[in-house]
Amino acid sequence: MSAQLPVLPKLMIDETVKAALLEDWGRAGDITSQATIPADKAATAVIAARKPGVLSGLGLAESAFRQTDDALRFEGLASDGGRLEKGTIVARISGPARAILSAERVALNYLGHLSGIASATAHFADLISHTSADIVCTRKTTPGLRAFEKYAVRCGGGSNHRFGLDDAILIKDNHIAVAGGVRQAIEAAKAFAGHLVKIEVEVDTLDQLREALPLKPDVVMLDNMGPDLLKQAVQIADGQVLLEASGGIEADTIKAIAEAGVDLISSGWITHSAPVLDLGLDIEIG
Repeated sequence: MSAQLPVLPKLMIDETVKAALLEDWGRAGDITSQATIPADKAATAVIAARKPGVLSGLGLAESAFRQTDDALRFEGLASDGGRLEKGTIVARISGPARAILSAERVALNYLGHLSGIASATAHFADLISHTSADIVCTRKTTPGLRAFEKYAVRCGGGSNHRFGLDDAILIKDNHIAVAGGVRQAIEAAKAFAGHLVKIEVEVDTLDQLREALPLKPDVVMLDNMGPDLLKQAVQIADGQVLLEASGGIEADTIKAIAEAGVDLISSGWITHSAPVLDLGLDIEIG
């Protein structure tokens, strides 16, 4: 796992969660809770993991309850990045019962989605922990949730690729096709980039790798290459650049890919298709 998790700014969290609450409450608020629960009724609830996994998104859950009613007390009992067993209680909430139930779904949606990403990332990271390769995410994220999903990747022990089109130059096959070749694309990128901007180029063949190496990009992405080709690529590069394997990254392939000797393995699946981790909220009785 990463030595230190990033800090998500409170303003970023609150603005995103506020929009989700307003979407859920609609035009009249939680009419079910209003109809069935007295306004002065208090309650205590716990959020617990119903399956093992890795926690992420506790700050967003806290924001959902706090913004719903500042009389609610939210007590976090676990930490983002922590491993959860079935039944682990991650938070306790007490205060107005209507408010607890009005914030429940938004809080659980964030917790389940982000903890699912963290759990999927941790599973991949565990599978390759005997190698020197790192698992990294991509830009295949849910619109509006990229910062949070990339945070969840960090919670699971992965690392972040670029956050957007503006923080690194990544020359892909379509750029190469339009530019006229690997050399032309890299040379144009080097002429354009500032001294703090890294350049990565995607290659589909070993010949393209050989063409790219003398031009000294910072990273070469080896696209859809199997373990045997990846081993050859590692030998050809001989430590001159960072090598990133991409494409076809699944639980039953990632181990062999990492053992080929690449530095990075990028996966879009961990953000766009990771299953939700099941966490539930239950009112404490008695």
